[in-house]
Amino acid sequence: MGIFSSIFGTSDQTKLAEVINEGAFLVDVRSPGEFSSGSVKGAVNIPLDSLQQQLTKFKGKQNIVVFCRSGNRSSMAKSILSQHGYPDVVDGGTWQNVNKVLTQ
Repeated sequence: MGIFSSIFGTSDQTKLAEVINEGAFLVDVRSPGEFSSGSVKGAVNIPLDSLQQQLTKFKGKQNIVVFCRSGNRSSMAKSILSQHGYPDVVDGGTWQNVNKVLTQ
């Protein structure tokens, strides 16, 4: 196992690819300004600071992928969503990571 996969794990990337291929709800939790400068095709922008006020947008979604610039906000978003009863949330890390998986 390489250093990269031992740190980040391959199962997370495999799970990310699976849920994206199944049509996951892609959520960019960065600010609107960051989102407008580039994001993942098909993603919606729900900034982390307004996530709790927009929980209804997640209702009925089978799989959810959250992502941001560095992975910090997406980790917080996953925790918030899990606390509000959304168990099928994958932290995609950076938007570039999600984009890479999406375009493979």
